[in-house]
Amino acid sequence: MLAANNPDLHSWIDISPLSDFPIQNLPFGVFETPERGTRAGVAIGDYVLDLYAVSQYGFFDDLDINTQPKVFRRRSLNSFIRLGRPTWRAVRQRVSELLRHDNPALRDNEEAMHTCLVRQSEVQMLRPVRICNYTDFYSSIEHATNVGMMFRDPANALLPNWRHIPIGYHGRASSIVVSGTDIRRPNGQRKAPDAAAPTFGPSQQLDFELEVAFIGGRATQLGHAVPIQQAEDYIFGLVLFNDWSARDIQSWEYVPLGPFLGKSFGSSVSPWIVTLDALEPFRVPGPEQEPEPLLYLRQTGAANFDINLEVAIEPAGGPETVISRSNFKYMYWSMAQQLAHQTSNGCNLQVGDLYASGTISGSTPDSLGSMLELTWRGTRPLPLADGSERKFLLDGDTVTMRGFAEKDGIRIGFGEVSGTILPSA
Repeated sequence: MLAANNPDLHSWIDISPLSDFPIQNLPFGVFETPERGTRAGVAIGDYVLDLYAVSQYGFFDDLDINTQPKVFRRRSLNSFIRLGRPTWRAVRQRVSELLRHDNPALRDNEEAMHTCLVRQSEVQMLRPVRICNYTDFYSSIEHATNVGMMFRDPANALLPNWRHIPIGYHGRASSIVVSGTDIRRPNGQRKAPDAAAPTFGPSQQLDFELEVAFIGGRATQLGHAVPIQQAEDYIFGLVLFNDWSARDIQSWEYVPLGPFLGKSFGSSVSPWIVTLDALEPFRVPGPEQEPEPLLYLRQTGAANFDINLEVAIEPAGGPETVISRSNFKYMYWSMAQQLAHQTSNGCNLQVGDLYASGTISGSTPDSLGSMLELTWRGTRPLPLADGSERKFLLDGDTVTMRGFAEKDGIRIGFGEVSGTILPSA
């Protein structure tokens, strides 16, 4: 067990048992304030620990790491991530030591404590990494089956290749925004089934997709594949991800090349990156894979993670309604398999690449990860707490996704990713 994961640890900071950010978590993010500018930080309870301020007080000086304080004053974590896993671990471990209840080094230094800690309510969170490339996978067998039943042959919902390879496509990195950014309803071509020709206008079937994404932590050279046994060494951490989707635009345009304008108008990412190290205690086996994958995709051990997920809709002026509860452990293809397949043709990786899971759905009606499934393509309207119904999202709706892993009294959370729908331009 990593020392920073010890469930017996507790901090001198007062942290609610329901907080996503106990001392065992310590996720990384980027924040800014008018006084401090842009800084890298770590979430702890209701606070952010300013890593640049920590470095200025010399708390990292004795670590055997190749870093300079300026790495904590960038608008993304990319430079820090490039320093490698030994540095990530050393910094997380030192932060854990500084925040431990019996360590007076920061706690009893009043000037340093007030400089290094700032309330989360007083900061503006930024997108945590400069996203170089974005791949969206399609790795939930329940979701793929549901979509196949709706749009193709219910008796043969999965396409012949689905159980053999992690299906994915290259998305648009430039339109990925941090949680809290409004999303404007997209315009596009749509064609009703009974219409002779398409029309152009605002999407009438705007949807969310509940996803978890991982952030690339190492670069590779073009032409080099990553063996599946080493794939997790290339992952820095995980975030929540909402892959907003315009279903009517998507259904008209996706044949034969797949998603395009129905997806690229916006995707939302949570601001805190939870490290693989912090999630280590929550490993679980994935679903049985039949047929057995080809050799380059075969893995042993617990490669999935037990992360509870939920989606809520809050209409303008109305109360929030939780409409879905799912879990990341349902994924048929693991992150390691996704990354091994991504590089199997020699595709090169870059630090800051983002790899989304695809919609995460379970086997029960309340565990489906999109409005498309929850309302079965709009045929079963979803009731909300204010008495209204939804087939798809309306202008003014705020969609919020949350996630956490919990075991032995320790809760490792992601915070949330949210966005509000604005009318089309």
